[in-house]
Amino acid sequence: MMGNAVDYRKNPWLRSGGQVLLTIWVTVDTPPVLQPPRFVRNSSPLERKRPVRDAHSHSGLCSLASFHFMSKGTYLQVTDFSNTFLHLGSQVHTFRGPHWCEYCANFMWGLIAQGVRCSDCGLNVHKQCSKHVPNDCQPDLKRIKKVYCCDLTTLVKAHNMQRPMVVDICIREIEARGLKSEGLYRVSGFTEHIEDVKMAFDRDGEKADISANIYPDINIITGALKLYFRDLPIPVITYDTYSKFIEAAKISSVDERLEAVHEVLMLLPPAHYETLRYLMIHLKKVTLNEKDNFMNAENLGIVFGPTLMRPPEDSTLTTLNDMRYQKLIVQILIENEDVLF
Repeated sequence: MMGNAVDYRKNPWLRSGGQVLLTIWVTVDTPPVLQPPRFVRNSSPLERKRPVRDAHSHSGLCSLASFHFMSKGTYLQVTDFSNTFLHLGSQVHTFRGPHWCEYCANFMWGLIAQGVRCSDCGLNVHKQCSKHVPNDCQPDLKRIKKVYCCDLTTLVKAHNMQRPMVVDICIREIEARGLKSEGLYRVSGFTEHIEDVKMAFDRDGEKADISANIYPDINIITGALKLYFRDLPIPVITYDTYSKFIEAAKISSVDERLEAVHEVLMLLPPAHYETLRYLMIHLKKVTLNEKDNFMNAENLGIVFGPTLMRPPEDSTLTTLNDMRYQKLIVQILIENEDVLF
């Protein structure tokens, strides 16, 4: 005789991240016994290095499991959702026709605004259930319609990459033919051509052609890269960490300031951290060619400070007051990239 279905999705063990290996024993006279799970944490270098995440990190691997017990002494069906990413960057949604919550499996009642839908992965749940779903998901590529203006973490997860393709492709092209270009990153390319590069990435993704045959002016490529960072809905240096970086920049002691910057770096989401690390390595190479391009760490800090970090509140006064600290943070990151990352 079929026993009751047991759903362990609300178990705190399963919401805390990592893969969960469960052992369940069932007998005819006793209820299922759930042995404590063994966690297998992600062991990639990036995950080991990034133990802390902020509200925008889409943090935590979620492993869900639903077990159905069919006969005495055994369980015959296991629905395993291991490594399932659930993200609720969702909006209230009106569903047409009958819909069931993908968290509790109950019917979603009402005629309008019955629940919420994740804009990245399409998960549909009750409003009240959304509070219990881990803030993470595996975005569906069908829902990612562009590269620019897309959340950095969403884009990286959708394409299963460490960094956005725009960053990798542009930096590779710049290092191949532009490191000695005078005023690199300071000199602007033609706006129309930069927009063409943007549309090429949005249309063709990693197949976009930005070679010298199409765009001989390297300033167009640097302009497209800077535009990508400016268009991010959440900057590379996130809103949550912005004030902490500014406070670190105000520390007078060089050693203490460096330590404070390092501590704040640990708060960045993995995708943001990796993108920033890769960019700083590249900018360090730019400074090594200062005799030809006349771009040192301070000059690059002036260019990239307001590009990589923006205050959470849209205040012109705050932006003006913080500009020198934004420049200093980027300058510190470039000069000490081998120590900080």
